[in-house]
Amino acid sequence: MQLGIIGLPMVGKTTIFELLTEGRHKGGSASKANSAIARIPDYRIDYLSELYKPKKTTYAQLEVVDIPGLAPGNEKGASVFLDAVRQADALLHVVRVFEDDLVPMVSEKIDPIEDIELISYELLLADLDLIDKRIQRINSGKRKPQAEKELGLLARLREALENQQPITTVELNEEEQAIMKSYQFLTNKPLLVCLNLSEADLVSGQYPGREQVQEYSQRYGIPIVELSASIERDIAELEEEERGLFMQEAGIDEPGLVKVSRSMYERLGLISFFTVGEDEVKAWTIEKGTIARKAAGKIHSDIERGFIRAEVVEFQDLKEKGSMAAVKEHGLFRLEGKEYIIKDGDIVHFRFNI
Repeated sequence: MQLGIIGLPMVGKTTIFELLTEGRHKGGSASKANSAIARIPDYRIDYLSELYKPKKTTYAQLEVVDIPGLAPGNEKGASVFLDAVRQADALLHVVRVFEDDLVPMVSEKIDPIEDIELISYELLLADLDLIDKRIQRINSGKRKPQAEKELGLLARLREALENQQPITTVELNEEEQAIMKSYQFLTNKPLLVCLNLSEADLVSGQYPGREQVQEYSQRYGIPIVELSASIERDIAELEEEERGLFMQEAGIDEPGLVKVSRSMYERLGLISFFTVGEDEVKAWTIEKGTIARKAAGKIHSDIERGFIRAEVVEFQDLKEKGSMAAVKEHGLFRLEGKEYIIKDGDIVHFRFNI
């Protein structure tokens, strides 16, 4: 899965990219996207690692791409921007809500809703262009039986876009959803808006355009995460034991980047299950609704092929009881078949035979 970070220039987009990827790669340039792997922070992995003290601890991961900022009026830059957005599975839109004389502004003033709508408008136009070209292609060729249904769907999508509504707002039946799989609509991608605030505004919870942004979020069902990139940078530079005290003094309950990672994971419809042992504690990423046998295939195709059963313990039960032995004593250890739907936080050991 690939998460594309988008926004106008000078909004803190690249700083957030570098913090998410823990400095493993510098951000992109004005003309080229750049990618790196970000780990998904998870207190459950931290706890399991402390409990089992394994040789290796592996967090869930997500590919993150720093997409060049969209500068108004730059047609070449817009083309690079849209090409990179098409390749992403989900989008993190970073919006500037901080003032800093040392960081030039693209806009004349801080106006988060205007910046959000400017990017959204570019994505809308790209989708409209794709729809118009597809309609022309259908009308100029031989009409297949499915063509009328596709034209009907495209007409509905175009109407929504012309009314400034992203494709995510259009209700689709199963047949229409099947047709949609052949398209890469930009306004149909899972989206999270990240507001980059000043330190003072993050602590106070007040900033320019707050009410309008919240209204936008509710209208389109788009989650909003607030953070301060400058605070996140300070947190990243501290030793582990100092971070808690710093956040307490700053009045924040958890790093904003943790909220971003968790929210994007959820927007992509992903969950984690865990395997544990002395060699490794590991988070495995699967789509919500995945059955046990398919989840086993994430580890190895042989396990899926020779699946016998899944031994399952819920993370919360293990944490409350303190050990796997205590979990078993209280009857909280379960045996599940191949059709069992893996839940977020399940600790699983697969039995198989080939």
